[in-house]
Amino acid sequence: MNEITVPIYLMTGFLESGKTSFLSFTIQQDYFHTDGKTLLILCEEGEEEYDPTILKANNTVVEVIENEEDFTTDRLVAMDILHQPERVIIEYNGMWLVSNFEKMQLPKGWGVEQQITCVDGSTFQMYMANMKSIFMDMIKNTDMVIFNRCKKEDPLPTYRRGIKVANQRAEVIFEDEEGELGDIFQDEMPFDMNAPVIEILPEDYGIWFVDAMDHPENYDGKTVKFRARVMKPRGMGSKFFVPGRTAMTCCADDTTFLGYVCKSAYAPKLTAGQWVEVTAKVGIEKRNEYQGEEGIVLDAEYVEPCEPLADEMVYFN
Repeated sequence: MNEITVPIYLMTGFLESGKTSFLSFTIQQDYFHTDGKTLLILCEEGEEEYDPTILKANNTVVEVIENEEDFTTDRLVAMDILHQPERVIIEYNGMWLVSNFEKMQLPKGWGVEQQITCVDGSTFQMYMANMKSIFMDMIKNTDMVIFNRCKKEDPLPTYRRGIKVANQRAEVIFEDEEGELGDIFQDEMPFDMNAPVIEILPEDYGIWFVDAMDHPENYDGKTVKFRARVMKPRGMGSKFFVPGRTAMTCCADDTTFLGYVCKSAYAPKLTAGQWVEVTAKVGIEKRNEYQGEEGIVLDAEYVEPCEPLADEMVYFN
């Protein structure tokens, strides 16, 4: 992999999602001030505009690309030669697939350092109903999703779970007109966290999975019970398997399997695709399956075959 000498900060989001406001604020911050020129590439025009005085004061030059067919490697190379930027900010058009950008050959030394996605909380449900495939393409590799213009009565935990099923590593932030909101997961879980065995009903599996991923310390040492389908990835070892469920990320053909590593003496007798009821103690360990990071590891006390669920799909409401 080529070394990144010109970092790209990729800003994605639909029109009027707050991209320009966020970037205008960021460009003026002390932590963003380093030597050299910043190249700001604008791919759409919203109601908000950049202040030329601020851009000049922060050594930022602007290039505009209005049509997707003009967003080419040759065009970017020409900008690199002309401006010789130290960093590049791209305010990407919300109707262009981010996956197309990811496939592009970039100028030598250019590489994405960070992708941030802005979402207007007041229009999020409308976009999800009408443009879900474009939005999912937008967030599948993003580093951060910022929901702005939120109201406290909005179903914010549901929004967060929807992001996490598509991109588990993305940081999700909620803001209202006054700034960042507090921990939205202070709402009560739909299961008894203090029970000797926390029973996860099928309809609550998605809520549990995301909450355990965000707050593993809340489950460390506790015992959980749930129904799931068996996955047996290669190289995991005979005494390990992954019990989990399938969640739809975009459409029926675009799904992901949500499950945690589980160790059990019963694992060698299990077959891939089999349905089981698992009772297991929750621990936290570093695993290769979690890219060497710490994550939930289940130590199964009981693994019993069970009937398949009528609806395997995971929901986050």
